[in-house]
Amino acid sequence: MISRRNIRVKVMQTLYTLETMEPEEQEKNKKLGSTILNEKLNRSLDLFVISILYIVRVAQYSETDAHQRASKYLPTKDDLSVSTKIAGNEFLWEVLSNQTFEEKIKGAKLDHYVDEEWIKKIYTSLAKTQEYHDYIAENSRSPKSEKAIIKFLWEKQILGNEKMMEHFAEELPGWEDDNEMTLMLMDNFFKSHSKINYLSLISTEKREYAHLLMQSVLDKKEYCMELVGPKLINWDAERVALVDLLLLRMGVCEFLYFPTIPTKVTINEYIELAKLYSTPQSGHFINGVLDNILKDLEKENKIRKQDRLRKS
Repeated sequence: MISRRNIRVKVMQTLYTLETMEPEEQEKNKKLGSTILNEKLNRSLDLFVISILYIVRVAQYSETDAHQRASKYLPTKDDLSVSTKIAGNEFLWEVLSNQTFEEKIKGAKLDHYVDEEWIKKIYTSLAKTQEYHDYIAENSRSPKSEKAIIKFLWEKQILGNEKMMEHFAEELPGWEDDNEMTLMLMDNFFKSHSKINYLSLISTEKREYAHLLMQSVLDKKEYCMELVGPKLINWDAERVALVDLLLLRMGVCEFLYFPTIPTKVTINEYIELAKLYSTPQSGHFINGVLDNILKDLEKENKIRKQDRLRKS
């Protein structure tokens, strides 16, 4: 469910953290990089589960609203007939019946990130929509309508709420970096939610790729810089952004030590990451340097790629 690009971002962020530490801090713990990387991977995936948790809590709030309105001193007819249909939404109950979902919430203490005031605001907004009134007016439950109202809740009431997105950016650690990945995961969630293992959202293969890439960049730093250094002649080496240097080292390591990743994919991926996370000129810079290094490595017959290709 998580792409190689997402993995590359987390490796880059981990390497940046390590590079900006004092050398003695790194020496204290040889496993520091792996610890930081695992934390970043897990934290980014927490955002996905928190997004689902917001949907669940908004749906469940219908019961709170019904109880509060019925408990008024002089309840109106409307107060006594508040629908709680969405609290029993079958699409959501399939999620709640997934044991790994509850285990993930408890284990990572994700309830801490749910703001009750926002739950009330989103529910109140949802309850005013025609889509919601059409949903509760249906006497039966169909899989199509059960999923449709939950998707509407997510896309229009949460994701489409500018203030809500500002709240996510301010209160959810890593949202600005990982919101694109979270949206991708949510899209997949609506396609095949019943098959998700919330405790293992990253495959063993991709987690191994992440750690191998990071370790390769750390272990081969001197060699990578021997290849990168001569290509900086036409650039002010002292002004090359640290992120750019890290992306170059990562790219070189993929050329040399990851035989299932095509060189073209590697170059394109690091160009895009440079555009997103570094300077306006970085995409052009990364493209030029990696392309020149690749040509040299190919001349020396150091690039060995397998025919079987995997997703980037």
